[in-house]
Amino acid sequence: MVNILLERTVPLPLDEAWRRLTLWPRHGEVVPLTAVRVDPPGPTRVGTVIVARSGVGPLAFDDPMEVTVWQPPEGGAPGMCRLEKRGRVVLGWAELEVRPGPGGRARVVWREEIRLRLLPSLFDGVLRPSARYVFGRALNRLLRRP
Repeated sequence: MVNILLERTVPLPLDEAWRRLTLWPRHGEVVPLTAVRVDPPGPTRVGTVIVARSGVGPLAFDDPMEVTVWQPPEGGAPGMCRLEKRGRVVLGWAELEVRPGPGGRARVVWREEIRLRLLPSLFDGVLRPSARYVFGRALNRLLRRP
């Protein structure tokens, strides 16, 4: 099991940082070899399933994640989304949070616990920095693009 924590402070209002983080198909645009679909299509709510399909050809796999908490920021209050990973390969959870930061900026926190089925914990030392790099780069790109 690998836990990662990413934090960024960005010159965006809370609602815009939230919008950029939760436009799910954009995650596929910023994570290599990944496409994202949402079921059901439309506004996200508890029960929405986001499926990230990663890989190439026969080496591709689905990473379905169900939204179990959906609290968009309102009136300056923080927002939080929790996704439970329900796949055959990737297990764990992710939490995306936006809260007020210094100087009217938004503070973004991305927490994730990743377990790869059939991958012994011996490989956590390789998985941890790889996940931090991929998700950190994705987070930066999501927050920079309008």
